[in-house]
Amino acid sequence: MNIHLKALGCRLNEAELESWALEFQQAGHSLVNNVDQADLTVINTCAVTREAVKKSRKTINRLRRENPTGKLVVSGCFVSTGESGSATDLGVDMVVDNKDKDLLVKRVNDRWNIPIMPEGATLPGESTLFARNRHRAFIKVQDGCRYRCSYCIVTVARGAEKSRSVSDIVAQINQLDNAGIKEAVLTGVHVGGYGSDINSNLTELVTEILKSTSVPRLRFASVEPWDLGEGFFSLFDNPRLLPHMHLPIQSGSDTVLRRMSRRCHTSEFSALVEQARAQHPDFNVTTDIIVGFPGETESEWQETLDFVHATEFGHIHIFNYSARAGTKAASMQHQIADEIKQQRSRQLHEIAASRKLAFLDRQIGSTAEVLWEGITARDSELLLGYTPNYTRVAIPVDSQAASLTNFSNTISKCRLEKTADNGQYAFASLA
Repeated sequence: MNIHLKALGCRLNEAELESWALEFQQAGHSLVNNVDQADLTVINTCAVTREAVKKSRKTINRLRRENPTGKLVVSGCFVSTGESGSATDLGVDMVVDNKDKDLLVKRVNDRWNIPIMPEGATLPGESTLFARNRHRAFIKVQDGCRYRCSYCIVTVARGAEKSRSVSDIVAQINQLDNAGIKEAVLTGVHVGGYGSDINSNLTELVTEILKSTSVPRLRFASVEPWDLGEGFFSLFDNPRLLPHMHLPIQSGSDTVLRRMSRRCHTSEFSALVEQARAQHPDFNVTTDIIVGFPGETESEWQETLDFVHATEFGHIHIFNYSARAGTKAASMQHQIADEIKQQRSRQLHEIAASRKLAFLDRQIGSTAEVLWEGITARDSELLLGYTPNYTRVAIPVDSQAASLTNFSNTISKCRLEKTADNGQYAFASLA
């Protein structure tokens, strides 16, 4: 069968998609990038906000329209929160709940009586990431979360924490390294809680990965800021562990953080940022901010703006608060009007853009090893890639870029020359 895979939402969904891709390939199936070429399409959905729910449903409908005769299988948080209805309601052939994700490929093969080919049927070292035009490997290290932030539906959809063994993770990274992947990204629902159920922790995991693999670049996806133990940032003494972390703070007001049931104060977060930048001056800290949480006053909102100004994030993911049934925050008093959320969001986007521009400007004149990920679909004249601290860089596709093998999955030393007018990346030249 020809299989098309699509993930919405978080990096964990992408990591799960990669696991399915490998299983499908080992069973003798082929991966295709276009849905209209697929005998079967699998979509891993998201439900973190109401907009994510709408997008998940809209994408399911679109995929069905684009390939009305193909099989359609849906998994992910959208179909695991009890609000999506049955497979019949969705007009799909199969729904696989989050708790059964590890069985998805088997269920597909069993449902349609597809004979399983031996694992050796695929070429040794063949990478499903390359087949899907991906250049970074997202490694699922754990699932679930033992905490209950008052706004979060994901912990309901994902369930209890479950960590993969260190040996299993190391083996997967070595396999990807042998296949030519140059960057592995550790992801999960609660990455910092890794090992809580197997008598281990995140520091032990990273230490073993750096010791027992040779993948050139190792990065974190998102890590809750309260989980980083003493001496954690000394791990970044190893240059293979890249100096960038996405640490979601969600608000710059301690009173709002308490209502969110977050386990971190702004002063503690600032101390972590100081530790990171003391270890590596160009350490890039990115974050998430929720706008218009129930009861958020003007003074609390100003605290968030002041905090963002002071912290100098390299990038901020901004979300308007979205009430989700089944969460504590949905029943809180003093829900914020949409027009106030929009106004505050515009304020924060302006500040975030200026902070990102300042971060890019500080990189100009420096040299860095860039992992090139390919020519942008929006501008065929630019080759795009990322530095170790996740600065996005571009180089014109000319004779210089042509020297980079296949324009992707190549690491080369570059000098950052100037910031692009749109403030989204820095132009670079080969050093």
